[in-house]
Amino acid sequence: MIVVTGATGQLGRLVVTELLDRGVPAGKVVAAVRTPEKAADLAALGVLVREADYDRPDTLDTALAGADRLLLVSANEVGRRLDQHRNVIDAAVRANVRLLAYTSLLRADTSTLPLAAEHKATEELIRASGLPFTLLRNGWYTENYTGNLAGTLAHGAVLGSAGTGRISAATRADYAAAAAAVLTGEGHANTGYELGGDQAFTLTELADEITRQSGTEVVYRDLPVEEYSAALVGFGLPEPYAAMLAACDLGIAAGELVTDRDDLRRLAGRPTTSLADAVAVALKG
Repeated sequence: MIVVTGATGQLGRLVVTELLDRGVPAGKVVAAVRTPEKAADLAALGVLVREADYDRPDTLDTALAGADRLLLVSANEVGRRLDQHRNVIDAAVRANVRLLAYTSLLRADTSTLPLAAEHKATEELIRASGLPFTLLRNGWYTENYTGNLAGTLAHGAVLGSAGTGRISAATRADYAAAAAAVLTGEGHANTGYELGGDQAFTLTELADEITRQSGTEVVYRDLPVEEYSAALVGFGLPEPYAAMLAACDLGIAAGELVTDRDDLRRLAGRPTTSLADAVAVALKG
């Protein structure tokens, strides 16, 4: 039995789909979700849908009953994630899962990105649990940039504070393929993978690619971090979250989100999605 937490989220849902595409019987896949009603489409495919609220340990014991392998998709409430992850890890210990895979952050043990601290602490909890584990240290999602191309085109600019820093981004589908490979394969226990796209790019190169494909001129405007944070607040993001994202751009400028490792390509069994292809899909959508 393979359990995927956060299975109605953008990454978790893709992992469930990838497992089915790889031939895992639907009845052997558990979609562990906070709101089961949102997983009706997965249930219609025969996937087992179970309630799993990271803040309610009683639901986690039920969700993980009979689990052999578990994918813990990191929670999205920054600042609260460590306690939430601890609840899932403790439930995994009680369920005696044979492999716990966790979606972490690229080089989480040494990264200075604001997002890294909770991931590093979660990795430490996992190691201390005594369970066999796999650390899926995901880099940036390409969708962080292509998810709102309409707004980018309307403003004619990609904004950031990343300078000429390169980003080894990959699509959620790429990361989902890697996770599914670990959940269905062997030889991944007590291992960590540094995951990133095959071709790193700068935000200037991103803007150039959007211009090339859309026919609308888009430029990259490199801003002081305070100005970028203020711009994000102006777009409707909460101030603390905006400040964190802007600080992450400083990490990009320092090389924190680039990797030359080919772990993602090897696990997925194919090249990662190119920036050109990702932009093309986003423009069609």
